[in-house]
Amino acid sequence: MQVNSYLALGDSYTIGEQVPIYESFPYQLVQRLRNAGYPFSAPEIIAKTGWTTGELIRGIGQTQLLPEYDLVTLLAGVNNQYRGYTTEAYEIEFRALMATAINCAGNRPERVVVVSIPDWGVTPFAAGKNRKLIALEIDTFNGINRNIAAMANARYVDITAGTREAAENPLLLAADGLHPSGADYARWADRIAAVL
Repeated sequence: MQVNSYLALGDSYTIGEQVPIYESFPYQLVQRLRNAGYPFSAPEIIAKTGWTTGELIRGIGQTQLLPEYDLVTLLAGVNNQYRGYTTEAYEIEFRALMATAINCAGNRPERVVVVSIPDWGVTPFAAGKNRKLIALEIDTFNGINRNIAAMANARYVDITAGTREAAENPLLLAADGLHPSGADYARWADRIAAVL
């Protein structure tokens, strides 16, 4: 029986900063796919906390990858926004990441899922910052990655609205008051599994 492979590309949201690895969204997604009858190996994750799109590109370049993956997820950009990088640079680098993701998926864009950037502006970590501006900038970055996904015929999952519920529901946040909890990652996994 063939076991499917999964490559997860991203940053702290992909590795599941502050939660056990099995509560990260890639691991929860694999569990859902297995439960649905699709055998998957453990996800291969290329992601680090704090990575921008440019740093993710370099990280991929330093990794020996399989010739092809059955599923690729891509979530990147929050650190570009946090550091005040331009949307123009983000668009260029996200296009490069999309091309890489599709190549890793055997040039089958339907195997690629772009996940929207969460809104960290609603978290306690953002206290004293301009939350409305953060939300506006996150929406702008997500408009870019959504358009690139659509042009490439890749799948797209918007988890941003759900992350904004953390303003009222602290159970959606990890102990650091910034990153999502395993409970929120479970919702991400549900939404991603639903489009596959």
